[in-house]
Amino acid sequence: MTDSPHLPPGASFRREAGANLKLALPLMAAQIAAVGMGTVDTILAGQLGAQALAAVAVGSNYAVLFFIFFHGVLMACSPIVAQRAGAGRPAGDTGIFLRELLPLGLVVAALWWLLLRLTAAPLIGRLGLPPETARTAVEFLQALSWSAFGFSAWFVLRYTAEGLGQPRPILLAGVVGLVVNGLLAWGLLFGHWGLPALGAPGCGWATSIAALAMAATLALQYRLRPALRPVRLFEGELVRPAADSAEVLRLGLPIGLILAAEAGLFVMAAMQMSLFGESTVAAYQVAINFAALMFMIPMGIGLAATVRVGQAVGAGLGAAEVRFRGRVGMQLGLINAASNALIMLLLATLIVRLYTADAEIGALAVKFLWLAAAFQFFDAVQVTANGALRGIKDTRLPMLITVVAYWAVGFPVSWWLAFHTPLGPDGVWWGLTVGLAAAAVGLAARFRHKAQSA
Repeated sequence: MTDSPHLPPGASFRREAGANLKLALPLMAAQIAAVGMGTVDTILAGQLGAQALAAVAVGSNYAVLFFIFFHGVLMACSPIVAQRAGAGRPAGDTGIFLRELLPLGLVVAALWWLLLRLTAAPLIGRLGLPPETARTAVEFLQALSWSAFGFSAWFVLRYTAEGLGQPRPILLAGVVGLVVNGLLAWGLLFGHWGLPALGAPGCGWATSIAALAMAATLALQYRLRPALRPVRLFEGELVRPAADSAEVLRLGLPIGLILAAEAGLFVMAAMQMSLFGESTVAAYQVAINFAALMFMIPMGIGLAATVRVGQAVGAGLGAAEVRFRGRVGMQLGLINAASNALIMLLLATLIVRLYTADAEIGALAVKFLWLAAAFQFFDAVQVTANGALRGIKDTRLPMLITVVAYWAVGFPVSWWLAFHTPLGPDGVWWGLTVGLAAAAVGLAARFRHKAQSA
């Protein structure tokens, strides 16, 4: 493509923002529905008391590292399909691609399941938690490990549909998963409707079943939806992994490491919080769970930016258009960050009351939500810049930027502030903010440079 210092013909913020949000809004809702499973689990576990809430908090924060990494690997389907769709490739080619990727998804799921089950007990046992809390957290993780199979299938199906610019079936599947998870978690936690009262581990089983329901719902949409029916998902045999799978792994492994680097930073933050006691880690879980829920909005914008940028690259629309679409995605993220921060600052007390009635946990969680408001702007820029970079299939250097920002900057700062200054647990939050700021600056600069020759 040729570069141009000017905006592409017909460019306007309103036009591109509308096109982005048309894709992003259903994706935001789908992301919120998916993360909403963890929110529901956390809220319900909180009704059982501090011990159950702490067990789910520690277990969830550990499991999310695996979820995020394998999710990121399969996220590579989106820019690949988006560029092909932009280039006008027939839908039948996407069907071959999808049938090839489903076996890869099964392999990913098996590895995910095995790693989570092998590492849960040794790691949880080293955290110094009370024995009952540690045992419950391990049982929760063992139940949750089975969700790997449903989620992996859903990711392959989801990111293929996303690359085609079809977000509504993804939303439907996400809503189904949220409803199934909520009903089963309520039943399995407390023993309602004749189900066994499993306590906190019941949340893990509910999520595993809900993940399968999401995958099945989305697979069915490939048969029922006119826009997805030409893919012919069910009209051919599964294809043995070949070049397409190799491309997904080549792009997806760095994406997985990017997401895992950020998630790992937050996991380590939870582990640091656990050193300050059960109430502190429970309060952290409340605050970070709500912050993660709000994060799904700029993440949805970033996912839409991947598709918009990828389709522009595939269609050969020029570097100016590619750069413009990515920049608008980042601007939309910043606008949303302002509203998210205001919600956390002004409504923190009301939000915390949804999670827990424990006064000590509640007071800490309110303060933590105020601190979380500080990093909303940096988080929005880094996730939308990453989305735009995925659209041009640039994942390796962004991976390095992310790892350095979070682990050479963010983590050391958080540890020093938490354990070598009077800030204590508040220092963990400021360390997170510093790491996210470094990532936001590096990734935005990388997109600006890379888009010159996209």
